[in-house]
Amino acid sequence: MSAKQRMRHVLDIMADLFPDAHCELVHSNPFELTIAVLLSAQCTDETVNKVTASLFQKYRRPEDYLAVPLEELEQDIRRIGLFRSKASNIQKLCRIIIDKYDGEVPASHEGLTELPGVGRKTANVVMSNAFGVPAIAVDTHVDRVSKRLGFAKPDDTVLEVEHKLMKLVPREEWTLTHHRIIFFGRYHCKAQSPKCPICPLLDDCKEGKRRMKPAAKPQAKARKPKIASEG
Repeated sequence: MSAKQRMRHVLDIMADLFPDAHCELVHSNPFELTIAVLLSAQCTDETVNKVTASLFQKYRRPEDYLAVPLEELEQDIRRIGLFRSKASNIQKLCRIIIDKYDGEVPASHEGLTELPGVGRKTANVVMSNAFGVPAIAVDTHVDRVSKRLGFAKPDDTVLEVEHKLMKLVPREEWTLTHHRIIFFGRYHCKAQSPKCPICPLLDDCKEGKRRMKPAAKPQAKARKPKIASEG
């Protein structure tokens, strides 16, 4: 079976497992999604959604984030990891969006990645979910699952993983594949306790097979024969 055929099999299985996979960050426009993805770095989507529920009520436009002191914004996102640097990046990002893009989030990878706190992964998420441009954003789940299933090497960079997936997955399925692999990694193939015993992809997963092998029992030490004492 070729790599593309194996990927097709994997994608079909994931589609059965998670037919409704989607972006779990709550947002109503490209600007809110950009802020949410920025906040999600090293933080769960669940926590981000709890914070943005009130954040997006208070701050609706880039101008709103610049109308408050940095310290106030820091307090508003305090529950988020790295909140100080993220608050600073949000204000810098908003200034660029206002000055260079008339208050609108740029609809290009180049424009997005020049914004503070926005890397390639964030740009891919925004482009695919907000602007409908096919993309595969490689987060920790996509990276882990791709390597466990052998579609990428253990030491591949995030960019190398992305390029390998793009070659194996049809372009029109990039965005959906991104969501399904995330769901698979978040709810099934977890980092610490993957559900290998019930995984329908176990036959395709070297990592899973390794985990399922019973631990070798230590061999009992042979007893030395007793020597009868003379006398």
